[in-house]
Order: sequence, then structure tokens, then C-alpha cells
Amino acid sequence: MKEVTLTINGQEIVVPDGTTILEAAKGADIYIPTLCYYPDLRVAKGIEAAKVVYQGDRKVENAMPEEAGKGCGLCVVEVEGEADLIGSCGTEVTDGMVVVTENDRITARRQENLLPILARHCHACLTCAQQEGCSRSQCSSNVPENERCCTQFGHCELQDVANYIGISPSTPKWIPTDLPVIDDHALFVRDYNLCIGCTRCIRACCDLRGIEAIGFVFDEKGQVQIGALGPSLEESGCKFCTACVEVCPTGALMDKSVRPGKKEEDLVPCKEACPAHIDIPGYLRLIAEGRRDEANAVIREKVPFPGILGRVCRYPCEDVCRRGEVNNPISICVLKRYAADGEEGLWKKNSTIGEDTGKKVAIVGAGPAGLTAAFYLRKQGHTVTLFEARKEAGGMMRYGIPQYRLPLDILDREINDILDTGIELRTGETLGKDFNLNRLKSVGFDAIFLGLGAQLSRRIPIDGAGLSDVLWGVDFLAQVAEGEDIRLKERVIVIGGGNVAVDVALTALRYGAKDVTMACLERRNEMPAHEWEIEGALAEGVRLMPSWGPHKILSEDGHIKGLELVRCVEVFDEKGNFCPLFDDSKETIAGDQVIMAIGQASDLSFLEDDSRISVDKGLIVVDQETLETEMGGVYAGGDVAAMPGAIIHAIAAGRKAASSIDKALGGTGDIDEVLFERVAPSQHLGRDEGFALWPREKASEIDLESRKEGFQEVSLGLADDQALQEARRCLQCDLRLYLNCNPAPPEKILAFNEEYISQVPDTEGVYQLYDEKKNTLAIKGTPDLRKGLLEDLEEGSAAAWFDFEEDKMYSQRESELIQQYLQEHGKMPGGGDSDLDDLF
Repeated sequence: MKEVTLTINGQEIVVPDGTTILEAAKGADIYIPTLCYYPDLRVAKGIEAAKVVYQGDRKVENAMPEEAGKGCGLCVVEVEGEADLIGSCGTEVTDGMVVVTENDRITARRQENLLPILARHCHACLTCAQQEGCSRSQCSSNVPENERCCTQFGHCELQDVANYIGISPSTPKWIPTDLPVIDDHALFVRDYNLCIGCTRCIRACCDLRGIEAIGFVFDEKGQVQIGALGPSLEESGCKFCTACVEVCPTGALMDKSVRPGKKEEDLVPCKEACPAHIDIPGYLRLIAEGRRDEANAVIREKVPFPGILGRVCRYPCEDVCRRGEVNNPISICVLKRYAADGEEGLWKKNSTIGEDTGKKVAIVGAGPAGLTAAFYLRKQGHTVTLFEARKEAGGMMRYGIPQYRLPLDILDREINDILDTGIELRTGETLGKDFNLNRLKSVGFDAIFLGLGAQLSRRIPIDGAGLSDVLWGVDFLAQVAEGEDIRLKERVIVIGGGNVAVDVALTALRYGAKDVTMACLERRNEMPAHEWEIEGALAEGVRLMPSWGPHKILSEDGHIKGLELVRCVEVFDEKGNFCPLFDDSKETIAGDQVIMAIGQASDLSFLEDDSRISVDKGLIVVDQETLETEMGGVYAGGDVAAMPGAIIHAIAAGRKAASSIDKALGGTGDIDEVLFERVAPSQHLGRDEGFALWPREKASEIDLESRKEGFQEVSLGLADDQALQEARRCLQCDLRLYLNCNPAPPEKILAFNEEYISQVPDTEGVYQLYDEKKNTLAIKGTPDLRKGLLEDLEEGSAAAWFDFEEDKMYSQRESELIQQYLQEHGKMPGGGDSDLDDLF
């Protein structure tokens, strides 16, 4: 590519042919102010206006259809040989060009061009003497509400640029407007009173995204008015990508829920909410492109169980999905299953196992936490042995989740993928019975991870609990999984409102029960079980009784006849603690069998009296950062160290433990890997009519009658066309993170020494002193800036930095009186004007 050599501010620069002056300056870290320009967008000058735009209910027609976009004019520079200043954003460099970006003439023109911008935007905050460090709470009552600073104050691009250029004394006072403020649509607020007409949002929507949902017109005063191209954003084709918000230099477009300093977390809440932090937007994009195997590889970078999670995850990601604010959240979980079921082995080709480290790790418990920790530790090169008390690995995934939700072939395949890395699995060996922790250490294990899970049913002492026909939820599901011959009676009552209770109820129907009733303490909308699980149970004929707790089991001659219930009016106290409150209402329901599914607990009987492992409320105490217990070299995670959660929480715990153990054994602790190399995604989305109204795709299911015939998987997942359509519903919120931005103006802050002070003019103004950390020490007004600063320097001020602003604080006559007063009384300038009050 041809290169061009030019000079900017005396600095010789070589850039590719076709580069603009602004881009060349930016590449050399030379700042040129601008408001209409934005990286990746075409220049504002010359863009075509629309015929009409809509600002809420306000329709604005174009009063000057022959006019085109003009730009802000703030980026003007001097070019040798050119009589007039020229715009740097749209002028390409030429060989030998000589450019000056800062002098009095340029500053005057920029201030002149800033005038009409500020005239249409409230700017009291920009001219306020107290704007530095202002908390936006101390405006005096004589400042009208609509003229006060907006929430962007302090991190507003217009504010930064205006402060850099300087605001001309001839800037007119802002005349308040009464334009619409649209705050009832999804994700962002549009305040037309704060719009400066820079058209960045339009160019982002049209050029960057290819959507064309917004445009601009000229009103009868010649001002740019921006709005939707249809009566609503939805009708305009808006995809709610919020690129317009990202590029807005004022508070005209503001996110509703993106906190300062939390941009990535709040913009991509699905990834943040996922305990394993899977790149959800990344794999959804790949699915939308028809790249199923690649999507699976992306998921596999963070979890070893994509097919399992795609069926049984509680998907906290969907609860926070920003698409849900538009209409319905993306079916993230089902799409994960779609990717996993379409695996063709790409992830295995890119997966590696580190060189042997000579370190040995024992993992106790082959549930999701233990298997995950084992997998990532083995990939780091450690020798891993997995101890499991039951006959097969899987933990609650095998023994607690019915096959109609999680088929065994899926479970076995993903467990075998883990074991195939070279992990030794020893089944039928129980901690505390066949071995203990000290034994593991004595035979050479350098670290131990306890992933024991919560495989015991929590029990409550009520009358009749000891009857033979009373079963316990987790035990019942485990017996079913192990193929035991369980004879259920016709009328089964299930106590509990969580996922286990729903699984128990539906399993009971498949095992011959004719009538199943679920009773739980919680109200219908408080039940811990997922809504879709509850709906599924109701569809299969389960009777639901929310807000009822068990009082006693009724029996006759040792046979259950029913259950007496008492009404629960509150489950939790005002502090959120579990503290059920009952009234005097009671009800009796008939039944032949009761299954209690009211919670789970861990078996900690292996702990010896002298163990250094502490237990609190039935959970092993661990360091929350490393998951190490008080017994050195022993770690614990998953349900044994935290309140029973979902599989994804156990996986996250396994990853954290693997990282901590690897680091303790001399590794880096970095267990992340790239299984599919990807580049920055395209910013182009394209226009899709009715996008905001596209419904959520629903996975097909087998019919109700077929469900009761056995344990055939109920959900059939999404068809190819459904999956692609559902993935295309994603707003791709993460695209904003890849956008460039304009550089901030350089700080006009100088080292507090004689060299820099000597360059300060001897005119009236205000200067500010800062310490080493740039905290403000003093703000002083003075009739002679240079003299005041020199006197502070000579007096030994603790300042390390300073800045100043020339400002005519007094009229010529007042200045003369001040000078006369200072000469007569020997007063020192630079100390403010409090001593001069008696002069005026």
C-alpha cells in the first residue's frame, strides 16, 4: 500500500494513502476535538435527510429537503497553502502536507462552531465555576430543574470537548425546550432535549448496523431533528442493539441499566449471570450462521457438559437476557443443547493435555463438581484419580435426574469424554469407610478435592413419618435410577415445591401412580421449581396445592389414608430467613403413599472428631476465593460447601477448585482454553422487518400419553430452522464492546514548577492546584495568574500539578481598583477575592 508523509505540529508522520488528517493525528497521539466524528462511521457531512421522523407522538417533517448533513466543524485545522481552515475528519492527507492543529485562530473558529451546538443544549453545567468534582446535588434553588446537569455529568463527551475548546463568552443562554423524553421502551431512554443533532446515532444505525430505523430532518429553524422513521421503534425496524446509545456524546441516549464501571457485566448480563461465564453471544452467533459444531466448541471452552446443561440447566442467563425486555428472552438453554447434539468433534481436535507435572490429585465424588475438577486438572498435566461411592459416575446427574429429562446416552457420552483424558475412576469406594483423608495423603496425593454433593434427603419429624409407605424424594429417585423394583400405590402425595419434588411427582406417574398431588409451603409464584417444570407437571395431571404444609400423616392399621395439611401464610420472615408462618386453616387430602421431597443434605459422616475441616449449618467451610478447607491441601466445592444449587453452579465450583489446586501445585491456575479461534464479530446486523416482535421458538415435545408409558425424553429440542431463527433473535449486546471510541481530550494539567509557570499569561483567571494523586488542593481566583502561581511555589505549596483558565472576573474599572488596593495595602494576589469585598 502506498504511503504518504506529512507533518503535523512539526512532527513527521507516515501513514497509508487514503488516511484522513484526523486519523493521521490520532495515530500519532495528537488530539483534534470533534463531536460529529466517530470511528467506524462515515463523516456527517453530506448524509441524506429523511422526509419525516417521529419523536414519540411528535411528527417532524423536513422543512429543508434540499439540505444534507453538515457536521460539527470542531475538527478544523490549518493546512499550509490553504487560505481557510479545513475539516480534518473528511480531508485525506497528501504527500508533503503540513498541518497545524492548535493556535489562536483555530481555537477561535472552534469556539465559534461550538456556539450553535451549545445554544440547543443545556450548558449551565459547562460554565459553572463548581463543575470540578461536583456531585450534582448542590445546585442552588435559583437554577431551574430542567437546566441542571444530567446524569452524564462528569463522563459526558460534550462536556470534555467543550472544556477543551473553551466556551466563548458570547455563547447565548440556553432556552429550555419541551421536547419528548421517551422512557417507556426497552433498554434505553431517549431525551430529545439533550440532542445536539450530531447524527452519530443515525450513522451507527444505518452504516454500522445496516438497520436504518432512525433518521433526521431539518426543522423550520434549520436545526437537525432526529427521530424514528416510523411511529414507533418497533415499526421502524429497531433491533435494540443500542449502538446508538454507545456513540451518543451527550445524555440524549442513555442505557437504563448499565452502571458506570460495570459496562461489560451489564451489557452482556447473560454471560455474567452464567456461573461458568460461557460466551453466550458468541455461540448464539455461530448457531445463527449455521455453524453448530463451532458453537459447541465455544461452549466446551468453559464446561465439559454442554449436552447435559442443554437439557437440565436452570439457565440463570435467561432470567437476565436483555431480549426479555423487548418481548421474550432467548432460549439459550435449548440452543446449547442444539449445539451439543450437533457436535462433530471440532473441540476434541483443538483440546490439549499438558505435560505430566508429576503431581497427583484425588477427587472424591464423581458428580458434576468432581468430574469438572478432574477434567481441568488432568488437562493441566496432573495425574487424577476419581473416587466414587456408587457403581457409576455422575452423581445426582445420574441418580437424581430422571431419564425423561436427561437420557443416559447423553450422560454417559459426556462423562466418557472426561474419563478418556486419562483419569482413573475407582467406583464403589466410600470416603470414611474404605479410605480417609489421611490415607489419601499418605499414599502420595498432593491435593484432594471433595465434591460429595448433597445426596441425602432432608427429613422432618411429623406424625406418621416412620410409616413404611413414606418415601423420601432423593432416595426414591436414586432407587429408580438404580433399577430397583418399586411398587407405588394409586394415590401419591408429594410434599415439596422444588425441582426434585416435580421430578418425584412425574416419576411417580411413570411408575404407576394414578393420582398425584403436590403440596408445598410456597405460594404458586414462590415455588423454587422452574415455571416450565411446574407447567409440565400440571399438563401431565399433577394436582398442585401451594401454600399448604404437612401437619400429620393419617393412617389406619399402619396403612396411609391421607395427609392433614395446615395453611402457610408466609414462608420467609422480613429478613428473608426461612421461617414458615401458619394460620389455623387445615385441610385433609386422601392418599395411599407420601413422598417427602423437602430438601437435600450432604453426608459428612466421614469427618473424624479431630478433623481440621470445619462444618457450619451442614456445609463444609471453605475459603471462598480458593475453596480450600481449613485442612491444608484439601478443597471442597459444589453442594457440600454451598447451599444446594444447580449443575452449572457445581461446574463453576469444580473449575474454581481446579484453578486453585493447579496454582497450589506450581501451575499458573489458568484453565481456560480456546477450542475455536474467533475474530471480532461483524458489526453489521442488517434489517429484519418486525424483528422486535419475533416470538420465542418453542422446543417440540412428545405427546402427553406417550410420556406416561416410560422414560422417553420429553423434549425433542429445536429443529434446524427453529434453532437458526431463535439464535437470530439475539440482540448481540456484546457488539458494543468491540466498538472503538474517540480519544479523550488531553488533560490540561501541568507540572507545578517554575518552567511551566513561566509560560502562564499574566492575566486574570482561576488556577487549580493538585497533589501527586491529582486530588484538588485549592482553587484560586487572581488578577495575575503567573504571579499568583509563582507566589504559591515560593511559599512551598504541597502542589505537584496545576491547571489554569483565563477568565475576566472583573470589569476594567474593578481591575484598576484591585491593583490600586493591592499596591496600597501590600496584599498578596492569588488568595481569592474575599479581602476585596469592601471595594464593591
